[in-house]
Amino acid sequence: MGDGSRRRRDPEARRREIVTAAAELIVEVGAEAVTHRKVAARAGVPLGATTQYFDTLDDLRSAAFRALADEVDARLDGVRQTIADRGDSPAVIAALVFESLDDHHAVQADRAVVTAAVHDPRLRELARHLSDRLVELLEPTYGEDRARAAMIFIDGVMWSMQIRDAHLEQSFIETALARILGDSVSTPSAATATP
Repeated sequence: MGDGSRRRRDPEARRREIVTAAAELIVEVGAEAVTHRKVAARAGVPLGATTQYFDTLDDLRSAAFRALADEVDARLDGVRQTIADRGDSPAVIAALVFESLDDHHAVQADRAVVTAAVHDPRLRELARHLSDRLVELLEPTYGEDRARAAMIFIDGVMWSMQIRDAHLEQSFIETALARILGDSVSTPSAATATP
């Protein structure tokens, strides 16, 4: 096949390759270390391709953060399905948190989005959306305040793993969540239950 009859590259596929490479680098080296040159090398594209699809490095990083947030969103869809199947007891939530700690890429991706959001107000809405999804999953059973407290605790578990390079015990996570969440808001308390 001659050069003239070579198949033209799919522009949308190339754009996705560039975004994927940038997202991988953000997870590995942090957003500030990402450059057009590193992204082009990772994606296996000419350096000019990154600027062809993204006017600025900030535009490229933003697209990569959206891709990472989409990954986290997809994992939360899995959590929602597990909760629908197995319930949302502290034991189930603790098991999900504990299992997620083994997915190094997932933990890194989640932390990369949150860390960047601390410094970039444009990304805060993205990070808040991800946290709010977890609250929405627990709120019907436990109420907004306890659901939000559980989300903050789970964030802390994720940060602890990053800082300490060690897992917390699943039993510790379950006990803490049981104390934070308490009884279901639909379960009558001992004070209001009739004898």
